[in-house]
Amino acid sequence: MRVRNIVICVKAALVLLWPGLALAHVAEQGFVLLLPTGVYTAAGVAAVALTAFVLIAAPAERMQRLFAARRMRLPTVERLRIFTSLLSLIALVFLIYVGFNGPRDPLSNLMPLVFWTFFWIMLVTLAGVFGDLWRWLNPWTGLYRLIGAPQQPLRLPAALGVWPATALVILFSAFLLADIAPDDPARLAYFVGIYWLFTMFGLVLFGPAWLSQVEVFSALFRLYGALSPFRARPDGGFGAPGWRLLGIAPTVSTGVLALTLLGAGSFDGLNETFWWLARIGVNPLEFPGRSAVVAPTILGLVASIVLLIAAFALTVWLGLWITQSTRDFPVAFSRLALSLLPIAFGYHIAHYFTAFLVNGQYLLAALSDPWADGSDYLGLAPFYVTTGFFNHMDTVRIIWLTQAGAVVIGHVWAVLLAHRMATDLFPSGRKAALATAPLSAFMVAYTFLGLWLLAAPRGA
Repeated sequence: MRVRNIVICVKAALVLLWPGLALAHVAEQGFVLLLPTGVYTAAGVAAVALTAFVLIAAPAERMQRLFAARRMRLPTVERLRIFTSLLSLIALVFLIYVGFNGPRDPLSNLMPLVFWTFFWIMLVTLAGVFGDLWRWLNPWTGLYRLIGAPQQPLRLPAALGVWPATALVILFSAFLLADIAPDDPARLAYFVGIYWLFTMFGLVLFGPAWLSQVEVFSALFRLYGALSPFRARPDGGFGAPGWRLLGIAPTVSTGVLALTLLGAGSFDGLNETFWWLARIGVNPLEFPGRSAVVAPTILGLVASIVLLIAAFALTVWLGLWITQSTRDFPVAFSRLALSLLPIAFGYHIAHYFTAFLVNGQYLLAALSDPWADGSDYLGLAPFYVTTGFFNHMDTVRIIWLTQAGAVVIGHVWAVLLAHRMATDLFPSGRKAALATAPLSAFMVAYTFLGLWLLAAPRGA
């Protein structure tokens, strides 16, 4: 059995790396229907449920040790961050220029390929592993420091929290899911340029607080980066993934931001399924185009976020009611909402994995030939984008198990993290387990939903 598995992995690697003719764009995940996904789904749900059940008897001290951090001292690298931010700004200016003047095909133009494939898929994923990389790469702080960090004339009230960033997460998700052409090079370059000016103007007026409270990607990377086991700072350290979330001051706005990320990511997987298209009266085999479903998509996005927040709030309230706890609801809500971030992160990986496998190749090709004029700066010729790994059962199984594994691991870790956070909210391990029992049941149900979304046929 071990030899057979090794052979399968080697064959999969060869298929993924071997160049061949691209016969189609990225598959819409319908291929997983060829596998016994019901078995995998049942196993994943059972793993999350078993984790929640075992934690009932787990001592609180053991959970605290699991998420304990090991400290390490690192040098201050502020000047290096200024340099990398300026490099990022130069790259952004170049990408905007390419967006307006480069090839019109989104699969040949670096603007959409870098933004959606490198930034939105790869960099967000890497942040969950290595920490908040956006602190190094955002295209504003370098210029802001270079011009002398002027005294800001205005101040953002601390009570505002990250509500503005949460609103911008919803707007960004609406652009991603409902805009008629979010990958059109010129259109995307226009929106990115406007957003850079908007953020730079806010940074000059309000100072670094603008990045902390308003700038959408700084807020997103800060939360996903807190999942990393590493913290590359002078006061940094390493520990179990998610240990840094324990140090974030619980606020309602931060909790709602975490839930918004999960709700938007879940709807991203739902809005192309046959089930959703049937709900909005669209024949999945005759999709009329994005312009015909803009309003239902935006309404569905907002409804998904609101329903998720309401369902989560209900689980927290039930936990407090079961234990007859005097703990303030906003504090428990804010703290436990952060425990759902591993679920959102795991689903981000799973949902975009197939797109990365294909569009990552297009990105490599565009880097070698950015103007689509036959250049070959990276020496890749002849290079052909392949989707052949979608045509072999062995590689399809590996792809599906990778996606399902990301979802299940995210849910299992969320259950562990929620229990650890509950040990700080409640006086005993038993009370912590009882208080998080409704939340654990919610996570088990969400595991089924996440795996169903991966396996569901798509028609858009």
